[in-house]
Amino acid sequence: MTQNNTWTVYFLRCNDNSLYTGITTDIKRRLHQHNNTKLGAKYTRARRPVKLVYSETAIDKSSASKREYQLRTLTKKQKEELVLAYPDSSIIN
Repeated sequence: MTQNNTWTVYFLRCNDNSLYTGITTDIKRRLHQHNNTKLGAKYTRARRPVKLVYSETAIDKSSASKREYQLRTLTKKQKEELVLAYPDSSIIN
């Protein structure tokens, strides 16, 4: 398994229109896990299918975790505004 040094913080749009926030080093793999395997988060497993609607990069795991926490504390409206401002919400489906 190759370890990528770039971390990604992301929002997934769940089937019930909720947003899930997470971090990963491989967004394509993680999206596949959320949609198709038991390795996806328990929250998303019950709300499939999910779609990537926002992502940003972080230089290391610590930065990604801190940013994930910041994003999780936003209101739903603030999260939706970030998603709307995201340049291409359909890069990975």
